[in-house]
Amino acid sequence: MQPADPGLEALEALAVDIAREAGDLVRSARVDGVQIAETKSSGTDIVTAADRASEALITRRIRAARPDDGILGEEGADAEGSSGVRWVVDPIDGTVNYAHGLPAYAVSIGIEVGGEPAVGVVLNPATGVEYTAVRGGGARRNGEPIRAAAPVPLESALVGTGFSYERDLRISQTRTFAELLPRIADVRRFGSCALDLCAVAEGSLDGYVEEGIGGAWDYAAGVVIATEAGARVEVLTGTYGRILVVAAPTAGYPEFRRLVAECGFLSAAGSADR
Repeated sequence: MQPADPGLEALEALAVDIAREAGDLVRSARVDGVQIAETKSSGTDIVTAADRASEALITRRIRAARPDDGILGEEGADAEGSSGVRWVVDPIDGTVNYAHGLPAYAVSIGIEVGGEPAVGVVLNPATGVEYTAVRGGGARRNGEPIRAAAPVPLESALVGTGFSYERDLRISQTRTFAELLPRIADVRRFGSCALDLCAVAEGSLDGYVEEGIGGAWDYAAGVVIATEAGARVEVLTGTYGRILVVAAPTAGYPEFRRLVAECGFLSAAGSADR
């Protein structure tokens, strides 16, 4: 493996500092009780005051350190930059878990350089677990290197997923999972795309498939972490026309992707969305 680009390592260090500060904010905000600010696609698709405060903090810190960079955030940050660097931010990935006191949510910060994923930082404030990666530099959990699992037979695979908050898409997902479940060992639904991709990266999951991802902020950091850990990730179009993320260890990815297609997860075109 080649040494990581020092410029990317500097970006990673800044992203880690910002993620930790945002993590402290969202964890502390739970002490005073979670305030629901609005709903999105349904009554259960929520935004909390902490989501907004976290994104405001992250945006402010990026602007202070790197005023020429672009920013895209789930809660509305959308600014073009002139540096060729763009930060893709989810201030709380897994907001429903956060609101219910479940310890599976994350501050997710991905950085693109020249339009390509280059840095990923995913921090779970509830547990303190932190995943980081720089393009060409490998992936780490709390500073220790991690690798995706060796491929297993599909019937032994533990697969992560998520379900939409939109009723019609959920109905579609029941059909695809009715096809998938008899052909794998089991599924796990943790409620955070970023943490699911990190679970593939560290070998806790043998694969991940989910349609209905909200946007690039959900997967930008996790793509870098999973890829650097030896997994392959594709961002495709699902059968319902929404973003579909598929991930598995690189050597086993072609077989897993075929299974996903056979079970009806992919649109007819199966076009890439990233």
